[in-house]
Amino acid sequence: MGGDALLTPRQAAEKLGMSYPAMKHWILTGRIRTVKTPGGHHRIPADALNEFLPAEKANLGTTQISGRNQLLGTVVQVVIDGLLAKVVISVGNQRVTAIITSDGCRDLNLKVGEPAVALIKATEVMVGKPGK
Repeated sequence: MGGDALLTPRQAAEKLGMSYPAMKHWILTGRIRTVKTPGGHHRIPADALNEFLPAEKANLGTTQISGRNQLLGTVVQVVIDGLLAKVVISVGNQRVTAIITSDGCRDLNLKVGEPAVALIKATEVMVGKPGK
């Protein structure tokens, strides 16, 4: 899927746990980024919700994870093929891609536009510098 998923104001309000009128107020005052459809309707890119989602919205339940490298974002792509699933999560203006089991993906009920957490565990970290 190219680009970010677009949500209606009502869907965005539901994801943030707020009322539809409050979301409309945010849209009209420019507090949240939107795009307009050819018909003039506002749509909210899923990644525009990231700054308003507290870590608790990741919905890890009562499970606590010791890993510190937890990136909260929004699912922008889910592709299930056989035993594996490709999950792409938008974190800010970056993308994190994970290959997980299709069973795990189904168990998590991952859907485009919903919040998710990428947990990164690595024994080594490589650092690079962009070319000039």
